[in-house]
Amino acid sequence: MRLLKKLVGAVLVLGGVGAVAGWFLSAPVRLDAETLAKLGPGDAARGKRIFYAGGCTSCHSKPGSQGDARLQLVGGLELKTPFGTFVPPNISQDAKDGIGAWSVEDLANAMLKGVSPSGEHFYPAFPYASYARMKPADIADLYAFLKTLPAVAGKAPANLLGFPFNIRRGIGLWKRLYLSDQPVIAFPDGTPAPVLAGRYLVEGPGHCGECHTPRDFIGGTKKSEWLAGAPAAEGKGIVPNITPGEGGIGEWSQADIANYLETGFTPDFDSVGGAMVDVQRNMAELTPDDRAAIAAYLKAVPPHPNGYPARKPAN
Repeated sequence: MRLLKKLVGAVLVLGGVGAVAGWFLSAPVRLDAETLAKLGPGDAARGKRIFYAGGCTSCHSKPGSQGDARLQLVGGLELKTPFGTFVPPNISQDAKDGIGAWSVEDLANAMLKGVSPSGEHFYPAFPYASYARMKPADIADLYAFLKTLPAVAGKAPANLLGFPFNIRRGIGLWKRLYLSDQPVIAFPDGTPAPVLAGRYLVEGPGHCGECHTPRDFIGGTKKSEWLAGAPAAEGKGIVPNITPGEGGIGEWSQADIANYLETGFTPDFDSVGGAMVDVQRNMAELTPDDRAAIAAYLKAVPPHPNGYPARKPAN
């Protein structure tokens, strides 16, 4: 009986120690002063480029918006995933329902660390796991551009998540596994500048890997299968393999890729469709040099012939 009591006591002590350790390890972590000092004043003209590279309208515009209405970032799109339904919020300049009251530091902490102004974890349906690779100065530029957009009243519906995914604190442990500011693909010295520029756009603001890379059972991207294609997060269709080589886009030239991003037409004159419509529309807003850099990077990443086939890059 004494032995049993000792064992129960030991289990309770270890459980308590584990709970305390988990609490501290899962705590939200904000940017340090050195990083915040790199934000700078921000430039709206440069920020427009980052806005479209980041695909902000794809998730935060009201579903079905066209033309200038796409700049009314009221949120509301439902992202149905195996973990529940996530709803991107209002990020317009409305001070009450949007982010009009946010400082540039607030935006930087949200995008680079996934932490809200109130100190809570954001769910990684907001692709800060990619945005974490962005330069602080680009965040400041984006902030300046967002300030030029209209304020739109109205809160987006809340996320619909069951236990345990409705416990935000646990995201802190997820971040320790998957949140990094380091590039996914390490290129050797002497790599051409366009490839490196494309890496920044694809791995950072463009967050292409969030959809084109398969995930493990807790939702982290499998970096060993980078851009090899994946089941669509919403459960319908396939997001294709966009690596070079068989099974991917190996038959596409760099010019083919850049043209697709600009016009929405594949080399065989098929057209963009599905969720890629909004992505391509954003890519068309970038400069020719940006699209060429993205193409150069996609031709330089390791091929994954066993990934999901790129039957139709519009999927």
